[in-house]
Amino acid sequence: MRFWYARLAGTMGNQMLMVAVGWQMYDLTGSAWDLGLVGLFQFLPALLLTLVAGHVADQVDRSKVLATCMAVQVVIAATLAAATWHTVATRELLFVLSVALGCAKAFQMPAQQALVPLLVPQSMLARALAFSSAGMQAAIIGGPAIGGFVYAAGATVVYVVCGVLFLLAVWLFLRIGHPHVPRAKEPVSLATLLAGVKFIWQRPVVLGAISLDLFAVLLGGATALLPIYAKDILHTGPWGLGVLRAAPAVGALLMSVALTRWPITRRVGRVMFAAVAVFGVATIVFALSRSFVLSFVALWVTGAADMISVVIRQSLVQLETPDEMRGRVSAVNSVFIGASNQLGEFESGATAALLGPVGSVLLGGIGTLVVVAVWMKIFPPLAQRQNLSGSD
Repeated sequence: MRFWYARLAGTMGNQMLMVAVGWQMYDLTGSAWDLGLVGLFQFLPALLLTLVAGHVADQVDRSKVLATCMAVQVVIAATLAAATWHTVATRELLFVLSVALGCAKAFQMPAQQALVPLLVPQSMLARALAFSSAGMQAAIIGGPAIGGFVYAAGATVVYVVCGVLFLLAVWLFLRIGHPHVPRAKEPVSLATLLAGVKFIWQRPVVLGAISLDLFAVLLGGATALLPIYAKDILHTGPWGLGVLRAAPAVGALLMSVALTRWPITRRVGRVMFAAVAVFGVATIVFALSRSFVLSFVALWVTGAADMISVVIRQSLVQLETPDEMRGRVSAVNSVFIGASNQLGEFESGATAALLGPVGSVLLGGIGTLVVVAVWMKIFPPLAQRQNLSGSD
C-alpha cells in the first residue's frame, strides 16, 4: 500500500504542476506553439535517456530510484514557486524546468512499471494494475481540479502544494520493501542497453500493443490544447481547465475500478482495438463540441476507453518479460507512453498553429481510427489474442 500511496501523492503533485505550468505559459505567451513545446521538452529527455534509465532500473533498488526522481521534482516545484513569487518566471525558465521534469520522468517510469510485478503474485497482476491505476486516476482527477481552483490564489501556492506532495512521495518510496535483488552488475554496453529493444522487437504481440498506444494517443491526444479550449472556445477560467483535465481521469478511474472487480479474460486483443476506436470517436466529439458538459463527457469517455487499453497492454508486457529484463523493457515502453503524451502534446500544438485547435483535435481523432484499422491488418496475432497469458 505504500507504493499505492506514493504514486497517489506523486501523480497528484505532477498533475497540479502541469495545470499550473500550462496556464502560466499561456498567460505569458498566448501561444499554442509554446504549449506544444512544453510537451516536447518533457519528451526529449525521456527519449535520450531511455536505454540508460532501463539499465539503472535493472541494476539499482527500484524504490530508491523512484525516491530520487521525486526529490528532483521537489526541487523543480520549489524553483517554480520562488520564480513566480519574485515575478521572474519566464517562457525560457518554464522550458528549462520542463526538460528537468522530463529527465526525472525518464528514470521514474521504467522503475515504477518494473516494480509492480515484484509486489503482487503473477496471477493477480492484471487486477493489481487496475487497482494501481485507480489510485493514479483518482490523483489525476483531484490534481487538476484542485490545481485549477488553487491557481486562483496564485501559481506560487500551487507549486508549494506540489512540493509538499513530492516530499511525501519521497518518504513513502523509501519505505517500500521488495524482493528484487539485482544480478551481478553488468558492464554498460550497447548490447545490454539495447536488450529491451531487441526483446520487444522479437515479440509481435507486445510490439503491436505498445505501438498501437503510441500512434493512437499521439494523434488523438488533446491535453495540450485544453487551455485554449477552456479560455477561447468554452469560455471558462482556470477552474474549467482543471475540470477538463480531470475528465479523462474520471472515466479512467471508474473503468479501473470495474476492471479490478471484473478483469478482462477473453478476446483481449479485439477488446483493446475496440477501446482505442472508441477513444478516437470520443476525440472527434470533443473537437466539435461547444458545450462544456458535452466536452466533459467526451473526455470522460476517452479516459475510460484508454484505461482498458492501458491495463491490457501493461499486463501483456509484464507477463511476458522476465524480472531481470523488466527495467529495460519498461524503459522502452515508457518511451512509447511518453511519446503518446508529451510528443502528442507537441503534435497538437504544432497542428493547432496551422489548422486551429478544432482542426487539430478533429484530425487527431480521425487519425486514431485509421491507426486502429491499419494495426488490425499488420498485427493479426494481437487482434486474435484471446488471453493475457497467451494460452487459449
